[in-house]
Amino acid sequence: MKTLVPKNDDIVRDWFLVDVENKVLGRVATQIASILRGKNKPLFSPHVDSGDFVIVVNAEKVVLTGNKLSDKIYYSHSGYPGGIKSITAGKLMEKKAEEIIRKAVKGMLPKNKLASHMLKKLKIYAGSTHPHEAQQPKTLQV
Repeated sequence: MKTLVPKNDDIVRDWFLVDVENKVLGRVATQIASILRGKNKPLFSPHVDSGDFVIVVNAEKVVLTGNKLSDKIYYSHSGYPGGIKSITAGKLMEKKAEEIIRKAVKGMLPKNKLASHMLKKLKIYAGSTHPHEAQQPKTLQV
């Protein structure tokens, strides 16, 4: 038997629309990461970016369970001594709700050069409107 390795000509990229209103963040992020990697396709190969585009709407209405809004802290460092910054999930939700979903999905993608290509196919919007109607996205039930 031969192993089938997908080529760029073989890969067909679809567009999916995900509405995350009243959905749990981690549950949604795992399914989005799976679609971005291409694991829902029969031609999946871990070393080839064969994933689809994902449009996420209503990002400000995603749900975090338990006390995560006040207890979960996101850190960033500038690279300089004393340059660490921290923000709670509740404040980040008010400031940039899209970043919570982006960080959750990024943590579930592989830690290699393909991850940045996969993350570019993720489009996140805080409201219910998006500018990708021309791509005719399929609605994905999560």
